[in-house]
Amino acid sequence: MSITSEKQLPEAVAAWRDAEMDSVKGTETPKDPNKGYIALLGWSINAIKAAQKFDRRYIVVAPEWAEDFCAANNIPFISWDFIRLNDRSMEIAEKLKDEGVDVAIPLFEETVEWSGAINSVLLDSPRMFGQSILFRDKALMKRRAQLGGIRVGIFEEAHEKEDIVRFMKRVNQTLLKLDGDPDDPIHVKAFDKAGCLGHRMIRTLEEIDNIPDEEYPLLMESHLSGWEFAVEAWIHDGKIQFLNISEYVTLGYSVFVPATQELESWRNAITKQIELLIKTFDIQFGLIHPEYFVTADGEMYFGEVAYRPPGFKAFELIEKAYGFNAYQASMLVFDPKSTKEEVAAFFPREVVDAKGYAGCFGVYPRRRVVSKLEMPEETINHPYFESHELVAPAEETVPDRSAFGTHWGLIFFFGDDPIKMRDLLKAQEDLDFYV
Repeated sequence: MSITSEKQLPEAVAAWRDAEMDSVKGTETPKDPNKGYIALLGWSINAIKAAQKFDRRYIVVAPEWAEDFCAANNIPFISWDFIRLNDRSMEIAEKLKDEGVDVAIPLFEETVEWSGAINSVLLDSPRMFGQSILFRDKALMKRRAQLGGIRVGIFEEAHEKEDIVRFMKRVNQTLLKLDGDPDDPIHVKAFDKAGCLGHRMIRTLEEIDNIPDEEYPLLMESHLSGWEFAVEAWIHDGKIQFLNISEYVTLGYSVFVPATQELESWRNAITKQIELLIKTFDIQFGLIHPEYFVTADGEMYFGEVAYRPPGFKAFELIEKAYGFNAYQASMLVFDPKSTKEEVAAFFPREVVDAKGYAGCFGVYPRRRVVSKLEMPEETINHPYFESHELVAPAEETVPDRSAFGTHWGLIFFFGDDPIKMRDLLKAQEDLDFYV
């Protein structure tokens, strides 16, 4: 790729230049024309930096607001609006095919369907689009899991408030609840949003009134009282190449990798579940991010599965713990030109090759009114503290959290003891970062 000098760029574009990017410094890894040409769907600076240090050609497909940044930093780019679905939707697949691209990789939830549609064209595999729908629609996803013999909780779809009322009453009737007994909670989730977005735990019938009409339709699920955890599995030729178990300390707040010995003791059982998932969803390549529950009696229940990088900077945590770049790992297993030998040589051994434990905590203000960011001494003076992404508050009044809410930023930790890491992450919940 030819490098554009800053002087050749309009002033408004040049303002986006990042002098530390390999594409600007001229230190980008040479690209091997015999290996795959990859399209990155969506926007991730860390994914772009990883691609620049990898030997595959790449192109970024992102909304037009990314165009100036890409021009300023010599990043190959195609503008595309992932929100609009119309009769021109096939155009991006045709553009990428004409460009010579071999495969498209989704970087966030809303591009999973697009990757399925595009790859059905690039790889001449029409079933891939239908498969991508299963990864996006949580109700279809759970039905497919059931068909494959995977354990799931009770679930239904809700189109209006009365559907949730009926479901909650039916679940508690099934659990033989008597008059006066507290109801067992249920969960409602958006059909196609990532992570905790749109996720609510409903404990009383009155709480159903708090759900805005625009959030329907929803998926309703029974509550599973168990140990929830996540998996990141890289798959090539239908087989697991690397399987990481991410341990949640508190869902929506904190996670660390690798997991404690207690959770890792389930690795063989977890691996069998992932192999069943791969078979059920007919997954031949790529990165999957499923979530599971282990109940007190040792049964494992499937929560959901995503076909894109997880949230809470899990890829960055994995790189910190193991040393390999998780974005490059995804490019490797997605690339149809990768060899079995190349893939096998890329990954370290699970757990034993980890250099330590990497964790992060998502901060939510605990006060209704805040004026400044103030990092607690207990946090920044802890030997495991590494860095944080928190910024000063833009306004004093803290908005009400909708459902599980969205954190205000992450704090990163790294250390050599998983129990200390778990306790440290839990302790952050009692601290004020915004005062």
